[in-house]
Amino acid sequence: MLVALTTLILVRAPTGIAQEVTEEDGTITYPAAYFVQYGAVSVNDMLNRIPGIALALEGNQVPSFNQNDRGLGGEGQILIDGKRMAGKANEASAQLYRITADQVDYIQIIRGTSGDLDLRNSGQLVNIVLKEARSASSLAAELGFTRFNDSELEPLGSVTFNGQSGRLNYLLSADVSSGYQFEDSFETSYLADGSLNDTRASSRYTDQTNYRLNSNLVFQVTPEDRIAFNALYSDNDPTADLVRTITDYQSSPPSITREREDLPSIANNWELGGDYEHNFAGGGKYRLLFIVNERNNDTTRERFALSAGEQPETKNLFLDTASRYRERIVRTSYAWPVVEDQTLELGFEGAQTIQDSSLLLGLNLPGDTSTEHGGLSPVPVPNAFSQVEERRYEGFATHNWQISPRMSLESSLLYEVSEIEQTGDINKKRDFDFIKPKLDFRFDINSSFQFRVSVEKDISQLSFRDFSAGVNQRDDDQDTIAGNPELEQEQTWRYNFNLDYRLPNDGGVLNSRFFYYDVRNSIGKVDITTDPQNLVSANGNVGDGKVFGLYLNASIRLGFLNLPQAVVTAGLNLEDAYIYDPLIEKKRTIVPYDRGGYRFGYRQDIPERNLSFGLNYQDGIGGIGGTGGNRVIYDIDRVLFFGAGKIRPNLSLFAEKVGFGNLTYRVEINNGIDFENCFQRKRYNGYLRDGNLAEIENFCSTTGPEFIFKVRSTF
Repeated sequence: MLVALTTLILVRAPTGIAQEVTEEDGTITYPAAYFVQYGAVSVNDMLNRIPGIALALEGNQVPSFNQNDRGLGGEGQILIDGKRMAGKANEASAQLYRITADQVDYIQIIRGTSGDLDLRNSGQLVNIVLKEARSASSLAAELGFTRFNDSELEPLGSVTFNGQSGRLNYLLSADVSSGYQFEDSFETSYLADGSLNDTRASSRYTDQTNYRLNSNLVFQVTPEDRIAFNALYSDNDPTADLVRTITDYQSSPPSITREREDLPSIANNWELGGDYEHNFAGGGKYRLLFIVNERNNDTTRERFALSAGEQPETKNLFLDTASRYRERIVRTSYAWPVVEDQTLELGFEGAQTIQDSSLLLGLNLPGDTSTEHGGLSPVPVPNAFSQVEERRYEGFATHNWQISPRMSLESSLLYEVSEIEQTGDINKKRDFDFIKPKLDFRFDINSSFQFRVSVEKDISQLSFRDFSAGVNQRDDDQDTIAGNPELEQEQTWRYNFNLDYRLPNDGGVLNSRFFYYDVRNSIGKVDITTDPQNLVSANGNVGDGKVFGLYLNASIRLGFLNLPQAVVTAGLNLEDAYIYDPLIEKKRTIVPYDRGGYRFGYRQDIPERNLSFGLNYQDGIGGIGGTGGNRVIYDIDRVLFFGAGKIRPNLSLFAEKVGFGNLTYRVEINNGIDFENCFQRKRYNGYLRDGNLAEIENFCSTTGPEFIFKVRSTF
């Protein structure tokens, strides 16, 4: 079927849509004139008209074992004027909405590797090249609102001012958006004999508004010297309120109790980054980058039992968690052509990462009370106060060899040494060192087909949250979780095979990716029990595992159906991962790998009417239950089965039109199918591996569809 469809596209693909698109040495170039017909306001609007752009922006697509990304590293997907941004929270992808379309000269999709690139190309690179006007500026603004399922209306908006004055390129932006959420949930509990235990109905309101300020300055000091700075500040206090009704069916008659929770929160972060670059006459390039940032989070959870009649409510839980996360990073490198068609880059990166965390627990118990514990009795929590500091140094060498016009090989070797020191309730210092090699081979079978294979050793970055006591956001019956200062990094050999086919005349992209991971020292739950009557677990190293995956993606322009402005996207992800877990004494899956998922999208542009519309749908494979389900998380005395993993069921729709006042009007619907997020938890008496079932909890929650309306333009 796929072969027949591809043949039909090759025969009937139109040429008119892509007359200005050019390809040379594996790089596809879209000039700004290509996007004029669409009335694009931002760079993101331009990219949305390029078939297969999601594959480039997603990089290698393959999920990582951990979501920590300390340091800078040398990989990425987005360049601006051929340069990487010295940012993390303030990274290049965030600029796609802020750079106005009238500032763009052309956009490149780079499929190859080169020593001239500021980023190592893990898949494809998107290079946004701006105009070289001596003096030009523009102002873009967006206003709108979001209507939530409970009829709550929240405003949104942004203002961006960017341009160029002589050798200075600048961008200043401010935006506000809503993180409001109303969640209804219902939980039913059954005992091991099948009898109904209780039900819990909850309503949770999260009153959150996101504020963000951003700036980028680039100064071309001389033709050979360039200095850039960027800064970010954001604030979003996710304060929440919850009301819970509990019906106990084990009493006769069934009894009803009510609880409410206050969850005031503070969350903010800032970042400052900069880089300097000097180009030498012989083709060499020196670069220095730095980043400093800070992230603060503080949440207090207070639970009250509501009494009937005129009796005052009773506080029975106080739980306060706070963390302060800081990074200081410097990266420097020198790259030069060693011989014809070969370049070498040598560099060094140093980073200091610090996380301070604290946890206070108060319960309604007899004895002394404390104002610091919300007026309740303090309950000691082991390893509740901690500072974890990592000092990491990394030397690297990258060799890029253009073997022939159709073949390239990029090889790199990194040597990392680090020291992790924990102080506070626990004092411990450990040293680590790792060698991380990587090979990336690319072969252009012809101008359309490209085969890529890569082999690398990856060392995970530990989550500092796992070092000290924390909270379990998924379980109301567990107030705190233990930390583990003995954690070590996961080590993984990654093997990736990729076949990419670009249809002629900008007809679309077909892509397939197979990956195999050999995992060592995987992180899961380990037994740290000291009292057999009180089982305790923490994140720790559990052993070795295997991961397999096949990703298939297509983005096709429907020119063969005489719809050259319509693009269909589709994807299928298949995953399998397993490890033998000594805690439960059996094989299990490895999070974040699920059974997989699929997605479908359609976009239709009608330039003559200044109209665009489309939809996207996605869903996971598998449901709740065992190894045939989607995602399973095992603990020492419980197991949690999720109804959805990485890919959650979702239907989103949009329509956009340039209309009155030359303004762009856009309507969006998110969560159009009102996805019901469900999971099942099984609790056991004693160790889970002994199989003495105590309780089964079935939980489902919904947040409802969201309706978004926006008006935007460039002035």
